[in-house]
Amino acid sequence: MTAPGPRVYVIQGQTERDWSDCAAALARVSARVTTLAFMRDEAEMIARLRDADALVTTYSPVTRGLMSALEGLTVVVRTGVGYDVIDLPAATELGVIVVNIPDLWIREVANHALGLLLAWNRKILRLDREVRAGVWSAVVPGGAGSLHGETIGIVGLGNIGSALARRVAALEMQVIACDPYVDDATFAALGVERVTLPVLAERSDYISVHTLLNAETRHLIGEAFLARTKPTAFLVNTSRGPVVDEQALVRALREGRLAGAALDVWEREPVAADHPLLAMDNVIATPHAAYFSTAAVAAVPRRCGEEIARVLDGQRPLNVVNPEVFAPGAARRAR
Repeated sequence: MTAPGPRVYVIQGQTERDWSDCAAALARVSARVTTLAFMRDEAEMIARLRDADALVTTYSPVTRGLMSALEGLTVVVRTGVGYDVIDLPAATELGVIVVNIPDLWIREVANHALGLLLAWNRKILRLDREVRAGVWSAVVPGGAGSLHGETIGIVGLGNIGSALARRVAALEMQVIACDPYVDDATFAALGVERVTLPVLAERSDYISVHTLLNAETRHLIGEAFLARTKPTAFLVNTSRGPVVDEQALVRALREGRLAGAALDVWEREPVAADHPLLAMDNVIATPHAAYFSTAAVAAVPRRCGEEIARVLDGQRPLNVVNPEVFAPGAARRAR
């Protein structure tokens, strides 16, 4: 009798999609793909995923307890760039390979951040409301910066931050950035000035956040940062919600220490309808949609399947988050 193939489980995000391309990519390693509805309870996940060799997650938390219980689990794939839903130290310790898909929506997120910046600068939402209400003022209410010659500060100069830097450079903006993990050659190639985070807060007319969420970056944009910003500055966050301390942001906006903000990501999602930021006219809110384009989303299942197939076939995946598991002598689970 032929031995059953490896078991791959896909836990849907809060919006379900078709994973047939994932199954097609895994056919060459005879893997069986099961798609499950979104869940976050650890006990339920252990019960449903007991025989998993591989797991794909979007928002469902992959905890130490889960990975310890799933003794055959060799690889976890996060469907996007960030991997904060996965306990990375635990995965590395247990020998579980963690993979992300970091390059699918670089342009989409950079475009969304730029779109939010432009919507604020040109007061597009307010002008739309005024025209619909019969107001024809033919000026930008409250004034508008020129953009060219103004300064944008980018927090995190990775793939998405770099893509935004290239876009705003075309608007003739001055671009500064803070990222201690990016080398000087990258800054130079982009024409971006390296600054510290406090200096970025003080000099920026616009601030765009593009950093991963981890212990170091949680509430990175908090009281200390917001105490240094210009009262005319505008903050954009398309990275992860908890990078921004929302209560500190509320205070800064109420006290006039910051002119406005645009958030695509929130500390708790979906954001509560009574969140104080949603009651502010100087806040633009979008629902964690910066990643989206029809083409990018359609490519996710195939890309996830291809990465898992590499692991199940004994190869190294293209985008390993914890390369320590491939070090000589490191613990790594094998089928």
